[in-house]
Amino acid sequence: MTRPGDHSAQGPDREGRPDMSLCRICGGTVTEFVEFGRQPISDAFLVPGRTDGEYFYHLAAGLCQSCTMVQLLAEVPREMMFHEDYPYRTSESASMAKHFELVAKRFLETELTGPDPFVVEIGSNDGVMLKTISDAGVRHLGVDPSAGAARAAERAGVRARVDFFEKTSAAAIRQADGPAKVIFSANTFSHIPYIGSVLEGVGELLADDGVFVFEERYLADIVASKAFDQIYDEHYYLFCVRSVRNLVERYGFELVDVEHLAVHGGAARYTVARPGARRPNAAVAEFLDREASLGLADLATFTQFAANAKVIRDDLMTLLRDLRAKGKTIVGYGATAKSATAINYCGITTELVPYVCDSTPDKQGKLMPGSHIPVRPPAAFSAPYPDYALLFAWNHAEEVMAKEKEFQESGGKWILYVPDVHVV
Repeated sequence: MTRPGDHSAQGPDREGRPDMSLCRICGGTVTEFVEFGRQPISDAFLVPGRTDGEYFYHLAAGLCQSCTMVQLLAEVPREMMFHEDYPYRTSESASMAKHFELVAKRFLETELTGPDPFVVEIGSNDGVMLKTISDAGVRHLGVDPSAGAARAAERAGVRARVDFFEKTSAAAIRQADGPAKVIFSANTFSHIPYIGSVLEGVGELLADDGVFVFEERYLADIVASKAFDQIYDEHYYLFCVRSVRNLVERYGFELVDVEHLAVHGGAARYTVARPGARRPNAAVAEFLDREASLGLADLATFTQFAANAKVIRDDLMTLLRDLRAKGKTIVGYGATAKSATAINYCGITTELVPYVCDSTPDKQGKLMPGSHIPVRPPAAFSAPYPDYALLFAWNHAEEVMAKEKEFQESGGKWILYVPDVHVV
């Protein structure tokens, strides 16, 4: 079924700027409010000596004047972002592993109590959430396009399917396993430009009394914290309650609950059901009222956000240059996907930050996308400790600082840039 705005992104114009101005959800006019220039694929870490042919695109975001969905203006082909060698592994963060264990236990205590329930996770990664489901003996399936992530999930005892979730794959899953009582997705649903196909897949697979539950970074928190680096290729949409409600209603669903989450610097958990299947929680109306007071449908809110990003960029570069001029050593901490936006927008080079430490084995020994800053293992961080560490994984600041307390005890200081540039 064809939906308004459900089309492929148009190509760049002669100056390399995207000419797409139609909303991918409703076909309305999208007005650009921020642009970060030429950017690489955020998780495309490079092998030293093999940097030729690196893919770049123009990163800009806009607000739909009709349905209020915030979205990117250029699309990176999905196969270039999510593939066998996709390096992110959810379980490598202790805090996120605990978070998803609690999510699974909640489902087991609520939605998955009936006879032979079935749960499907879209973007299951290494199976950290589904492992608890599997250990409980509940039928499950993780769907992820990364074969490497799926193999990691299977090693953990999780059943996985290497595929993109959409209507055709959902139909195949239903034929093999029956309807799903729960379809879950975390930090994946907003990654998908062709989001209508995913919702059609949910409609194909979800049981009549089932729920589609997804967690995503919350636009209100992104704006309030000035977290400009949450805008990158994988985050095609930035959700708020109003835009999500408009989206799901367009595809025949009803938003029945919303919860605020502390993870990722602020996120929301949305619960969607078939119309009339669940009574909407009062939280939905409360969130909508709060968003109206915050101006999340107003272009002026986002032009101010863009201005804040420029201030952070200038302040951060001034600090880094001043510290290097004084002979101080600085390294990066956390080769995150969002750091691609921060590094390349700010223009951070190896002269300022000679390397970035990260615990992900698949990233170590490679180069950061765009900037080609080397990625080193955690052992390099203390050999010896630098004077300053630029924390790209700022959303895990508490966990990281607790882990690296000896760094601060030795006199080291952290540089953070959200919500403003400051030293800890």
